[in-house]
Amino acid sequence: MPPPWVEPRTAYVHVPFCAHHCGYCDFAVTAGNDHLIDLYLEALASELATLGAPRPVESLFIGGGTPTHLSPSQLERLLGAVCRWLPLQTEDRGQRTEGRNAEAGGAVSSDLSSALCPLPSEFSVEANPDTLTEEKAAVLAAFGVNRVSIGVQSFRPDALAALDRRHAPEHVARAVEAARKHVPVVSFDLIFGAPGSTLAGWRADLDAALAFEPQHVSTYGLTYEKGTPLWKRLNRGAVERATEDDELAMYEHAMDQLAAAGFEHYEISNFARPGFRCRHNERYWANEAYYGFGVGAARYVGGVRELNVRDTKLYVRKALAGEPVAFQREELAPRARAFETMATQLRRADGICRDRFREQTGFDPDELAPAAFKLFAETGIAFDDGSSVRLTRRGKCVADAAVAELLKYNA
Repeated sequence: MPPPWVEPRTAYVHVPFCAHHCGYCDFAVTAGNDHLIDLYLEALASELATLGAPRPVESLFIGGGTPTHLSPSQLERLLGAVCRWLPLQTEDRGQRTEGRNAEAGGAVSSDLSSALCPLPSEFSVEANPDTLTEEKAAVLAAFGVNRVSIGVQSFRPDALAALDRRHAPEHVARAVEAARKHVPVVSFDLIFGAPGSTLAGWRADLDAALAFEPQHVSTYGLTYEKGTPLWKRLNRGAVERATEDDELAMYEHAMDQLAAAGFEHYEISNFARPGFRCRHNERYWANEAYYGFGVGAARYVGGVRELNVRDTKLYVRKALAGEPVAFQREELAPRARAFETMATQLRRADGICRDRFREQTGFDPDELAPAAFKLFAETGIAFDDGSSVRLTRRGKCVADAAVAELLKYNA
């Protein structure tokens, strides 16, 4: 089998539909267009069919938008098409779980929240707390979904209002309860640095999240993406962003609190209990190949990166007409691709592993950016044990600057 940086072993499928478009979100989403869902599923099936034959993968990730905004019958259509063209293949990592029968659609006991999960493959679906019902969770499990990523963002009403979220804190408990009756792994997405937020409030969010015993937590500093309603509010002075010092304090507190709770910090924004890293994340941050389908989705196959159109109606029209749905294509030269690989891999706890990097790119990382590695070591940004270069705690706090330093040498 070709190596994973040549032939994809993971795939992403995008579902753009939401009940409400949150003010900070710049993803390819659409609200108030539920009448397009069935046409979109038909268009998505058409794009998947361009594979020509089923392509087995080790992990699947269906994101959005809000995949669980779909009705149970629409979820069945979506999952049926995805599983037809992207069947999951077993990958034995030597992990074990007692009594797991989610792939068969059976219930999973709630004590799996702290058990080691033997996922032979990973099938993740994103959900909003107010859209995940037990009926939908049962549909997910019947198609082999074994990981649900819940967009909690915050447990505090003031922070949810600042983020323009429409769910209430009490929806989280119901969503977790529904998920755990059928799906063994639960992940939470949390956002820190919302307007008006404090370190105490962020600490309370982490406390509330850990009380549910998720196996995985992603923490993201709020980004004011240009053109979003929140960005516009910031520019007219209607909101005030958290200071850099406050955001740093929140990030460092997340590192400390989640580590104390038994999580490993395996990527800048991602924390997992042992055995529960998100494989989709790992493939992405290793800069390996991946499939991507749906409006706004990206794919990276054979060294070529393509991006689909971001307009849902345009995507549907093109896909149903048999026209290409990608509007952007990029193929980096080998040296540029090697620098990109260094930049993504530096974000991981595993860092840049020299032997693997040479095999993947054909380049020696020390010859590409020796001055950057020297600077990292001298300033305490990274630790170099000879076999790999990994960010230190300080380095994780300035990861964007470290990546920018690396890329300066891509001339």
